[in-house]
Amino acid sequence: MFLFLQNERKIYAQKMPTFTKAAVRNNILQNDLQWSFGGKGQRGWLLYVPLMRQTLQIESDADSPEFAKAVSIWQKNAGIKIDGIINKETLFSFIKYWQSRRIKPIVLADDNQLLNAPISNFYDSTRNVELLKVEKETFAAYKKMIAAAVADKNLGLKVDEKGNLSEEESFLKLVSTYRSPAYQAGLRKKEPNASSAQIAFVSPHFTGRALDIYVGGEPVTTKDFNRAVQIETPVYKWLVKNAGRFGFYPYFYEPWHWEYVPENAKAQ
Repeated sequence: MFLFLQNERKIYAQKMPTFTKAAVRNNILQNDLQWSFGGKGQRGWLLYVPLMRQTLQIESDADSPEFAKAVSIWQKNAGIKIDGIINKETLFSFIKYWQSRRIKPIVLADDNQLLNAPISNFYDSTRNVELLKVEKETFAAYKKMIAAAVADKNLGLKVDEKGNLSEEESFLKLVSTYRSPAYQAGLRKKEPNASSAQIAFVSPHFTGRALDIYVGGEPVTTKDFNRAVQIETPVYKWLVKNAGRFGFYPYFYEPWHWEYVPENAKAQ
């Protein structure tokens, strides 16, 4: 009987449409795919589904045939095996694309390129004044982006009488902006066992154009449980869909981290 059922399953699987079979496989791999990044073992790619959907320009669930079909088109354009399944090769093709949108090269900002942003823009209202610096053009673009988010009533952001994010609102406030090499080295000294994916040796924050923005949960904790909370917040989903219009692009591994690369916006 067992062999009979096994054969029946094989026959049924052979009859399944290609993208339906791929969807079944994706449903497993989104939680179970084994891979590594920055010297740290990873499991699954569920945390990156919002970015995948935006990249593929599709709203379908990651375990749907429609999603698998969109993935197959991506694979064709990337010159890799076309099967609609996000295995390691396909996942890294997405990561390569997302990483290509980031700041490069990383050049330390001059003092005359930076301004001290008002403390009202920061998540931590007691933040040291030395940690309020941000590149001027980046801050102007950030303010335009926040104005657009505030105007989107679906987000339900708290605003003051001037239409700015109120002091009581935490979402979309700045967590960290410009960081000097000395400050970055201090962060690594505090967490000597952190992987390069968690604390970079050469950080885009050196440029003053990298912003850590509060999107929920613990502000900058890379634990999977925390990132799983962050990717489901309305503000994160809004940033995924809209930040590029203002020149901001994500570091895929950290939902809170966005980098100002205006030339990419012009290329869209």
